[in-house]
Amino acid sequence: MHKHISLLKPFFLLSGLAFFTGAYAQNQQAQVPEPMPMKSQMTEYYEPVPKVVTPGAVPSNWVVPPPSDAMVLFDGKDLSKWKGKDGEAKWTVSDGVFTVVKGTGDIETKETFEDYQLHIEFKIPVDIQGEGQYRGNSGIFMQGIYEVQLLDSYNNRTYVNGQAGSIYKQSPPLVNAMRKPGEWNVYDIIYTAPRFKEDGSLHSPARITVIQNGIVIQNNFTLTGNTPNVGLPKYTKHGKGPIKLQDHNDPSKPISFRNIWIRNL
Repeated sequence: MHKHISLLKPFFLLSGLAFFTGAYAQNQQAQVPEPMPMKSQMTEYYEPVPKVVTPGAVPSNWVVPPPSDAMVLFDGKDLSKWKGKDGEAKWTVSDGVFTVVKGTGDIETKETFEDYQLHIEFKIPVDIQGEGQYRGNSGIFMQGIYEVQLLDSYNNRTYVNGQAGSIYKQSPPLVNAMRKPGEWNVYDIIYTAPRFKEDGSLHSPARITVIQNGIVIQNNFTLTGNTPNVGLPKYTKHGKGPIKLQDHNDPSKPISFRNIWIRNL
């Protein structure tokens, strides 16, 4: 009998050790904390502040006419090249410009694009109120996904990777080239779309150059993914996409646009 028990001792010891080891491992796994939920502020930063560069003076009615091979997306007459969330673009057209109508949603081109040169002019209202991100906020989304920020950044402090001319939450502008409210600003954007492999993985990232009022503010920047307000950039396979303009729906007065044209590259 004693011999039989002595043979069983190692078995019970090993079984007990395995039990306690497994229980300890499970307990350790249970104690691993969940990652903190992402918040918008986690991807914002305020320094260094891009220096201010004053654009050269131009007449207020001066516009860059489209070249012969350009597609005109807004000619001052109507929004027939654009659509809204319910089909029709509901922003207002008057005196050769169109203006955001708060609460009606974003608008986007009916046509889709890949690589292009985009020309767009926008104006912050002369009597704009508010501060930070709540002062003339809108955005231009390449392929409906990658945002170049629109904002009143004339004497208006905010996080630098969210000021006018930033690739939103990724790259601040090289300099602050904003004209004051009531004056027209010009963006000329050269955009190369990302390419994807058949399995959905990234082959080559998107690149973008932005010239504001004749001043380079993004120089062939390589995007690390999309431009979310909350969370980190990532790429998801897609094809051609529209030019989208944002209805930010903040309490400040809405901004206006004119003279929009595009050239496929």
